[in-house]
Amino acid sequence: MSDCLITKDELAFLEKITSDVIEESRIKPGQVVDPYGPNITGGTIIRPGGRDCYPAFWVRDYAMSLATGFITAEEQRHALLLTARHQQDGDWATPSGSFVPNGSIVDHVSLSDKPIYFPGTIDDYENQGGIFGKYPALDDHFYFIHMAHYYIKSTGDVSILQRNINEKQLMDRLELAFVVPPSRTNHMVYCQDQNRGVTFGFVDSVVHTGELFFCSLLKFRAARQLAKMFKSLGQDEKFEKYSIIAETIKSEIPKTFEMVDGLFLASTGKSCQPDVWGSAFGVYIGAFEPETESLICRALCDGYKDHTLSYKGNIRHVRTTDDCNDATAWEETVDNSPKNTYQNGPYWGTPTGWVCYAIKKISPKDAGSLAREYIDELREGDFRKGPDFCSPWECFHPEGNYRRNPVYMTSVTCPLIPIRANNA
Repeated sequence: MSDCLITKDELAFLEKITSDVIEESRIKPGQVVDPYGPNITGGTIIRPGGRDCYPAFWVRDYAMSLATGFITAEEQRHALLLTARHQQDGDWATPSGSFVPNGSIVDHVSLSDKPIYFPGTIDDYENQGGIFGKYPALDDHFYFIHMAHYYIKSTGDVSILQRNINEKQLMDRLELAFVVPPSRTNHMVYCQDQNRGVTFGFVDSVVHTGELFFCSLLKFRAARQLAKMFKSLGQDEKFEKYSIIAETIKSEIPKTFEMVDGLFLASTGKSCQPDVWGSAFGVYIGAFEPETESLICRALCDGYKDHTLSYKGNIRHVRTTDDCNDATAWEETVDNSPKNTYQNGPYWGTPTGWVCYAIKKISPKDAGSLAREYIDELREGDFRKGPDFCSPWECFHPEGNYRRNPVYMTSVTCPLIPIRANNA
């Protein structure tokens, strides 16, 4: 038991509530989620949560949930081909003043089968963009690659990479998506105000500029996944190409992003604050050398013990000691969110598993304590108890008893994956 984060009963509870949240998140063909629908995408889609939560197919939330094992091969195939079918063919200047480059991947697809490339709207195709970015969200391009990689890993169906979608093979579409996010010669993803795109959808209301930490981590993982897919196709030159890109990103990250009090900064421009989520995620995907990894794990453990990064097992984007000032957690948000609301200071379940994974490397006891606090909150608020119960929440904060979006999928899917792997 000393090597386990949680007990077998607690793990069984987490697996069951995760499976049940995913079931609540399914939208079958023809189904309506008032006032949206019916679902005419051609198959069952999985939205970011249950009840009235985000009624559309969001690429990142879905992709982040795949390794739970609770999404069927048929659902995976539909999601992958739906995303590929809506990849932008040709440049498009939107009426709002934003720009969708050739090869762009959607942020989400509406129930009415409309491609939406930007946050900020459910299904308003003509007016998408605006304050939420000049370019589409950058992270979805790498999550598209993750979707293909996981589908092949779980089904063995390598042939899908050679399937033609709108007269272009899926493998070509994956390669095109990889190069859409603007990158430096060292492969770091970046943006400026004139071409700003979201680094990661869970901070899509936050303005980040310069080199982008979280998105560069996603690119590192995507490069490794492309290398593996090309290997499966017997294309050794492409395997070598993407393997080199991945190793370059790994070596360039510590040269590009300053580390402050044990955590890498989220960007090199606006909102360049120590990034809890990104630093923990980088440890989880093996993006750092051992010495760097150790510094991050220690910083996260210290943050847990001094109560600057978690509450009831849920995690802040930045430690309370790293808030920009008394009025805001991040330096700048597009919607001027008050401090400790939405992405500007509340606590989220989504990264809890990454943080537990990192802390366990130096203190299994503290990692287990964090994981159990997280489980306790889910038990207390378990949505299956009735309509007055809402956990897993998207995020919450004790100030004013702030709560947002009940029955939120990645608040259980993302923690389950590393917690289960660490519970062997």
